[in-house]
Amino acid sequence: MNPTAIFWPVIAHVVLVYIVYAVVGKRRYNAVQSGEAKTSQFRGRTDEPSSSATASNNLMNQFELPILFHVVCLALFVTSGVAYVPVVLAWLFAISRYVHAWVHLTGNRIRYRQPAFSVGFFALAALWIWFALHLLAVV
Repeated sequence: MNPTAIFWPVIAHVVLVYIVYAVVGKRRYNAVQSGEAKTSQFRGRTDEPSSSATASNNLMNQFELPILFHVVCLALFVTSGVAYVPVVLAWLFAISRYVHAWVHLTGNRIRYRQPAFSVGFFALAALWIWFALHLLAVV
């Protein structure tokens, strides 16, 4: 397997981050245009109008757990630990982030958002376990 394959799910996540930035920007722009908010409200997170708060919260989510994803993908690449299983797990994580973001940015139903988060959480945990086993020369 080409070891650079581990970077495609990383790139997919980066694309998602840019999409969420665009959604946040559009929602904030619309809030100002409609009179729901003033630009000064965006200085701090306390005055974020509800129309853009969810998108802003999702953007923060893209820099929490995914940081561990980016690190483990780089670590696997650097230590020659890239194989079929971690690439599949990386894709599972990236796809789960898209589903999580979609739910969060649309209806924001916890009933659907939480399972999407859990899939990514456990896929990432499995990636870290794979990395540890790789370092121990078990896999």
